[in-house]
This record gives sequence, C-alpha cells and structure tokens, in this order.
Amino acid sequence: MSRKCSITGKGPMVGYNVSHAHNKTKKRFLPNLRTVRITLEDGTRKKIKVAASTLRTMKKKNFSL
Repeated sequence: MSRKCSITGKGPMVGYNVSHAHNKTKKRFLPNLRTVRITLEDGTRKKIKVAASTLRTMKKKNFSL
C-alpha cells in the first residue's frame, strides 16, 4: 500500500536536512496518515488511509466518515 491519502492524494515530499554548518542531506517528508473506517452506500465498511490534515478539514466542514 502506498503512503498516499485516499481522498486528497497527498504523498511523500523530498527536501533537505540542513545542519548548522549548512551541510545538506536528502530527506523524505511523509504525510501523517491515519487509518479510518468508512461506511459505503451498500452498508459495508472499508478501511482507508487519510491524512490527519484532511480529517481536520473534514471535521471543520462537518463531514462525517
């Protein structure tokens, strides 16, 4: 399973760790994924991976999972 949000498609980003001496080493920034259960129209439940920022936005907009 990929490290990707099922709703927004947010995935890993790349960047640098920068030391005080300004030495740069490559780094991957992974999204903060949470596994949540959703109920589909036919009544079955399914687990999906959703970013924590997406859950926060959905809670703010009063969407329910």
